[in-house]
Amino acid sequence: MKKLKLKKSDLVVVVRGKKQERGKTGKILRILSEKNRLVVEKIHIVKEYVRPNPQKNIKGGIVEKEGSIPMASVMYYCKECEQGIRIGYKNIGDKKQRICKKCETVID
Repeated sequence: MKKLKLKKSDLVVVVRGKKQERGKTGKILRILSEKNRLVVEKIHIVKEYVRPNPQKNIKGGIVEKEGSIPMASVMYYCKECEQGIRIGYKNIGDKKQRICKKCETVID
């Protein structure tokens, strides 16, 4: 398994997938590393059918939520470059920091 360069709450842009979702940006909500998939905010909305449960105060019906997408379908979104970029590492002082490969700015 490859080392994952993305972290939870990183801003990413979708580069592959459904035509209406390509180019959209969103924040990473969850990382499913064993399946190599991500759950991104407001991307790949799926409908789930929920049964009512009065003990947990769940009404039931059709609920929309985010589905998972492959990690290869997203790139990190750099605010300085204003596009999807690759992430590299650089030792700054005694810490290893993530950097933008295009504009060399520190991400963390």
